[in-house]
Amino acid sequence: MTVISLISWGCPTQAIVHTYDLDERTVADWQQRAGLHCEKVHQDQIEQGKLDPKQAQADEMRIKARGVILWMAMAMVVPTRLWVAGVVSKTRDSNLIDRLMLQMRRCCKDLCCILICTDGFAAYPKSILRAFREKVKKTPGRGRCCLEVWPDLQIGTIIKRTVKRRLKDVIRQMTYGTIEQAQKLLELSKGGSMLNTSYIERLNATFRERLASLTRKCRHAVSKEATLHAGMYLIGSTYNFCIPHQQLSKALDLGGCGFPCTPAMASGLTDHVWSIKELLTFKVAPPPIPVLKKKGRPRMKSLQSTILPKKPVVQMRKGALCVSTT
Repeated sequence: MTVISLISWGCPTQAIVHTYDLDERTVADWQQRAGLHCEKVHQDQIEQGKLDPKQAQADEMRIKARGVILWMAMAMVVPTRLWVAGVVSKTRDSNLIDRLMLQMRRCCKDLCCILICTDGFAAYPKSILRAFREKVKKTPGRGRCCLEVWPDLQIGTIIKRTVKRRLKDVIRQMTYGTIEQAQKLLELSKGGSMLNTSYIERLNATFRERLASLTRKCRHAVSKEATLHAGMYLIGSTYNFCIPHQQLSKALDLGGCGFPCTPAMASGLTDHVWSIKELLTFKVAPPPIPVLKKKGRPRMKSLQSTILPKKPVVQMRKGALCVSTT
């Protein structure tokens, strides 16, 4: 528990190995197992379609690993600061964004009002429209159902232009939906008065601070995609369940809850702050056993049905009576 707690606060593996006289492979194995367990907890607690986010933000980070460049795309809910989705890939393409949006879709209620703010990456609008749609039967009888986008879905795009690494101007536009409905969702979510991606950018900074392999210009970068995937879920789960959020824990007159509150508590998923031990020992229910289909040819009819004589059938014709057997 001590080692996992240090890892979740950004302590490098080499420092843990030197301090506690452990093998580096042992620490890496503990981190891998803890990350996979946190992924199951995330699927069991968050990806159940119970959230009403009002506003969500998505962004991706460029990560320099050993000999390769990786991309980590993440999404969060603005009102409760809950981290809801994360995907790691070697390429920054539409497949990465599709996986991210489908994971985010599993966390939200059906047909809820939601505003999604992203940067200027061209893959976002199409991936969001593909993920947030439902099957609708328009004509009775046979035929396929139509796929229609949620009626209350809004997509905002924020494009930042820089000159010599200095911000020049910011373009805010609605890619899908209306600005009036987007303003209403901004007021309900308390996420600012205009379209922005500041909350997901702050979460990116939190992940870079608490995951040692995300630190820029470091000597302990990851070498495998699976290691970064496990570390992302470890940091994300401790952020959601184990560490009180500073903004959410403020006094009531300052917009907070008045007591130590985590993003999971603000979302109604838990009623107390979890410890690292409670997170790592949380028992996830196993998936249901699938019903196997019967294989082979269907059973033949009983012999009695073939031995019994055929019943006569009477057919009426004009001027005659005909008896036949079937």
